Amino acid sequence: MNPFSMLKDRFAKERFSLGLDIGTHSVKAVKLRFVKDTVELCGFDVMPVQTDMVNVLKKISSALKIGTVNIGFCGPATIIRYVEFPRMNNQELKQALKFEAQKHISFLISEINLDAYILKENLADNKMLVMLAGVKKDLVNQRLKLIEDSGLKTNIIDLDSIAMFNAFKFSYLGAEDKTIALLNIGSSVSSLNIVENGILRFSRDIHIAGNNWTQRLMDTFSLDHAAAEELKFKPEGSGLASDGQSRKPDEKRIDKVSVVSESVLSILVKEIRTSFDYFESQSASSVSKIFLSGAGAKFPELKGIFLNLLGVEADYWGPFKNISLANTVDAEKVKELSGQLVVAVGLALRDTDRHG
Repeated sequence: MNPFSMLKDRFAKERFSLGLDIGTHSVKAVKLRFVKDTVELCGFDVMPVQTDMVNVLKKISSALKIGTVNIGFCGPATIIRYVEFPRMNNQELKQALKFEAQKHISFLISEINLDAYILKENLADNKMLVMLAGVKKDLVNQRLKLIEDSGLKTNIIDLDSIAMFNAFKFSYLGAEDKTIALLNIGSSVSSLNIVENGILRFSRDIHIAGNNWTQRLMDTFSLDHAAAEELKFKPEGSGLASDGQSRKPDEKRIDKVSVVSESVLSILVKEIRTSFDYFESQSASSVSKIFLSGAGAKFPELKGIFLNLLGVEADYWGPFKNISLANTVDAEKVKELSGQLVVAVGLALRDTDRHG
């Protein structure tokens, strides 16, 4: 066999995909390489949100050497609904969508970009379970202009909750026999998914997240934003005094941080409990475990708080279980930032040839 033809075939199957997660506090970018049945992380970047976002995206594009991106949306301008439709095929669903969907969403159909996906085809009474997903056109157009002004092209538009689920599904197939929740705690939004038997059944964006927590610490301790962020995740401090000598942790301060943190997290937990109750009223199963991700999930006592207040076990997860790391990638940095890259990974996995 001609070795040059083998080399050509290998590179013909090699593709790259970049997921771009533009949050309110930081921009996360993940570049994946697809070769046959393997996926490799070959680059990533995390940069703070700045006034000049065009410059930020240009830096990311230059560093990762890619010009086409997949983007996601979350927040009040987006919508996800899980509804029963009369059974039909995909083509019929597309034709009936604007008539059927208006019964289930508050936005005018003319105001949003709307899509649908059949989750289960064989329900009782000749029905099927459909996920409706949409985002307001104004927000999409603003984001597309930002991407274009940065010299980039947009490939796929998704919702952050769906991207988070896709990242989890890719690496944690063993969760299919349980009902579990995915909670991604960002700066301004906490995205909640409930997955039943491997199928996404409930999604909600909760507007209690890291910023609420940070603001409460700023007010309580009279700190600026940066100092409050550090206190949130390291309440014991650096362990060094101003003269560089070691010092004992301030136990009273640590306890006060814990009380403040729990007061904010209890509000988040209340919203999660409401979501669980609603889901469980519609289903025969209950949530057995919560998988945590996002920058806000780094709080060391978070798992215990969820167990105490919700009565549900919680654990952290990262999106790279089934994704190899290129030799050029800093493995320690990936481990440190893993939970923050969940949405970006899910977006990057939407490679058109493999994941539709």
